[in-house]
Amino acid sequence: MEKELFITQLRPDLYLLDEAHEATGYLVIGRDRACVIDTMNGYNDLNRAVRSLTDKPLIVVNTHGHPDHIFGNVYFDEAYMNPADAELAREFAGNPEFLEACRKQGLAMPPFRDIREGDILDLGGKTLAVYALPGHTPGGILLLLREDRILFTGDSVNHHLWMQLDGCLCLEDYVKELDRVMFLEKEADLILHGHARDFDDISLMRCMRNGIQEICDGKTENDGPYQWFGGTARRHAYDCEAGKRYQQADHVICYQAQNVQRIDRTAGLL
Repeated sequence: MEKELFITQLRPDLYLLDEAHEATGYLVIGRDRACVIDTMNGYNDLNRAVRSLTDKPLIVVNTHGHPDHIFGNVYFDEAYMNPADAELAREFAGNPEFLEACRKQGLAMPPFRDIREGDILDLGGKTLAVYALPGHTPGGILLLLREDRILFTGDSVNHHLWMQLDGCLCLEDYVKELDRVMFLEKEADLILHGHARDFDDISLMRCMRNGIQEICDGKTENDGPYQWFGGTARRHAYDCEAGKRYQQADHVICYQAQNVQRIDRTAGLL
């Protein structure tokens, strides 16, 4: 079922693609090529929408393998994704309801091509550098638009972080992964995440990281229940920096008690 697609031009060569306020993708246009970052739920013919903005050759990149970031791939010939999320993506793409919807429209999920940390996408005057950030999913990636100092983070860094899902990294290990890429604070000024409607200051990454550390340190006395389609989790509110630009005022991390620390499953075994 088609839903409204809101297109916002953020910069002369950068568009925000908001599908029914459920998920967000982006279009970065270089001199020679353009890149679609995340294709959302597939409610709309995203290729047609993008072609109304540019006629340059396209590269499609998925920041991770969840449905609200990959299902729109069906309108393209191929998409790049970290192979660490390949199994996750195949599981969702094999959903019978999704397959039936594709069949009715004569569509199919195209093949994935591998993209990994260290890869550079050269669009001509615009370069996107790839960094791995496992956590929300095993194969999450960040994309740094170097020339504009913008970091595309998918769901890995955002105001409403889901870490209660099966396959999420434990929070202790996610802090370590975030610390590994925290140098990007010096490479970017702004964040665009997978459910945004505008820019966030780069400090969102550190503020979210500090909020996760609070959970790991047991500072959870004010955490309440969080109802989601999978049941009940916990929600931890974290603070962002005063005077900085954020596109929303509430900041929470959702988690399960078992997601906080790594379980040593070999302990006590001979």
